[in-house]
Amino acid sequence: MSTNAPLVLGIDGGGTKTVAWLALLNPLPPGEGGLRSNPGEGSPVSHDVLGRGTAGPGNPRAAGFDVAQTNIDAAIDAAFAEAKLPRQPVAAACFGLAGCGRAEEQERMTAWAESRSIAYMIEVTGDAEPLLAAASPENWGIALICGTGSLAWGRNQRGQAARCGGWGYLMGDDGSAYAIALAGLRAAVRAADGRGAPTVLLSHFLVQFGVTDAEQLVGKVYVPEMSVDRIAALAATVFRSAPSDAVSQRIIAGAAKELAKMTAALVGRLQLAPRGFPLALAGSVLLNQPDFQRLVRSEIAMRGLKPSEVAVAEPVIGAVKLARQLATAR
Repeated sequence: MSTNAPLVLGIDGGGTKTVAWLALLNPLPPGEGGLRSNPGEGSPVSHDVLGRGTAGPGNPRAAGFDVAQTNIDAAIDAAFAEAKLPRQPVAAACFGLAGCGRAEEQERMTAWAESRSIAYMIEVTGDAEPLLAAASPENWGIALICGTGSLAWGRNQRGQAARCGGWGYLMGDDGSAYAIALAGLRAAVRAADGRGAPTVLLSHFLVQFGVTDAEQLVGKVYVPEMSVDRIAALAATVFRSAPSDAVSQRIIAGAAKELAKMTAALVGRLQLAPRGFPLALAGSVLLNQPDFQRLVRSEIAMRGLKPSEVAVAEPVIGAVKLARQLATAR
């Protein structure tokens, strides 16, 4: 394919993968060219996506800046390749990256993107801003993310923004896959010691790691290759164990409470009306664990909140939207 039309890039980088979409700056009427995206139920944004690319983790704080930048570059290359276009600077690019919610990370990633001549205009945000842009036509409300990490970010109708959580795997990420997995591992070894309640998590982790004794878990967990995202993947074992295991159920219930607390805290700080505010839900845990999503919704309702909810399967849609806004800003 060849095109002289101006292009934009939207990039969504998380703790597990990076997604890049190459799109036309000016969307075509329906049925005219491009790979029409399917943004998912409730999305108000239409797109003309020419190419999509994926790569490994794009969170510079969790994966390291060099690794994240390499993966972002690879995802962009793949998007151009799918579009059958030579790589070239685009009109504007929005990078929505986990671990980039603060000025320090944003400035560093912006400098890198400029050095790579990715776009003439560049915006680096955290991963929540594009999510809210994808879910809310007026770009206000709360974005709740629960994947490898966790974060709630919001903006009110006056343009004031605030965040809750998102402190990273050492200080926070409560309710996330990483937190759930870590709680599961700790519950398993407490059970092995006899100082915690019996749990099937112990036997499940032994099988998963291919060992026969709890002490052998040390040699499997404390190794350089056991990265944050690999530990987070163990949350699936906790969810799989939950139907028959009270300990797993308590871990999952506690995670849902933490996510609801984040949401309620932002409602108060941003002075949002408790009913009708947009709530965008995203992240692998919320999207892939429907029972957990229902539990989170229930915990939010128990705090007197009744949002209008949108589940966003592709936050990169919002990054494309923000890139278009950046390119056309006056």
